[in-house]
Amino acid sequence: MLIAKTVDQVRQFVKAARRQGRSVGLVPTMGYLHEGHASLVTRARSECDCVVVSVFVNPTQFGPTEDLEAYPRDLKRDAALLESLGVDVLFHPEPSEMYLPGAATWVSVEGLTEGLCGRTRPTHFRGVCTVVSKLMNIVTPDRAYFGQKDAQQLAVIRRMVRDLNMDVEVIGCPIVREADGLAKSSRNTYLSADERRSALVLSRAVFAGEKLVREGERDADAVVRAMRGVIEAEPAARIDYVEAVDADAVTPVTRIEGRVLFAMAVYIGKTRLIDNFIAQI
Repeated sequence: MLIAKTVDQVRQFVKAARRQGRSVGLVPTMGYLHEGHASLVTRARSECDCVVVSVFVNPTQFGPTEDLEAYPRDLKRDAALLESLGVDVLFHPEPSEMYLPGAATWVSVEGLTEGLCGRTRPTHFRGVCTVVSKLMNIVTPDRAYFGQKDAQQLAVIRRMVRDLNMDVEVIGCPIVREADGLAKSSRNTYLSADERRSALVLSRAVFAGEKLVREGERDADAVVRAMRGVIEAEPAARIDYVEAVDADAVTPVTRIEGRVLFAMAVYIGKTRLIDNFIAQI
C-alpha cells in the first residue's frame, strides 16, 4: 500500500492505473477509522480495481469553537487497517498540501445546507464540499463512497456532483452500529462510560421511529414527536434537532411520502452525535 503525502503522488498512481484500464474508487475519511469506514472500503474493494482512501482531518469544516485539535487521530492504526483491507493508496496530506497559500476558492451548495446540521454549523458544508471536490479532482474516481450516517452530507455531495457535472458515481452505504445499537462514530471515543450508556437514546429513538412507520404511521410530525419523547426521557441528552425532511432536497415534510429522512443531532455531555433513518413509501 502506498502512503501518499502529496497530490502529485496520488495523480501519478491514478494515471498509471488508468493506462492499465483499471477503475478507481475513493473513500474520503477523517481517519480514526472504525467498522463503519471499513464497510465503505470493503464495498469499494468489491466494485473497483483500485481503492484510494484519504485520511485528512479537514480544518475548513470545523467551526471556531469545534473540536479540530481534539479530533482523534491514529495514522499507524488506520494504515494497518487499510492495508489489511487491500487498499492501494492511503492519501494523508498536510493541510498546506490541500490548501495552498492564498487559496480563495470555495465550493458551496445552497438550500440543502441551511437546515439540520447546517443551522448550527453554518460553515461546515462549505468546508465539506470544498475538500470533497478537491479530492474528486485529485483522484478522479469512478465511484466515491460515503456513509448514510452523515445523511445530509450525502445529499449535499450528490447535489454538488450533479450540479458540477462531475463524472463520478456517489454511493451511499448503510449505517454500521455497535451490538447495542449505537451508530459507529469516531466521536464515540469522547464519551465516558456513563455517557456511552446515555448515548443509546439516539438509536432507541431511531428504532422507535422506524417501528411507527412500519406499523403504518404516515404523519411525519407524529414520528418526530415520538422520537423526541424518547430522547427527552434521558437526562443526559440535549437535543440540537430532530426533524423530518425530504431525503434528497433536505426540505421539511409533514407527510411520509417518497423518501423521508428522519435525522437528529443530540448532545450527550459535550459530545454532539448524529443518527437517522430513511422511510421510503
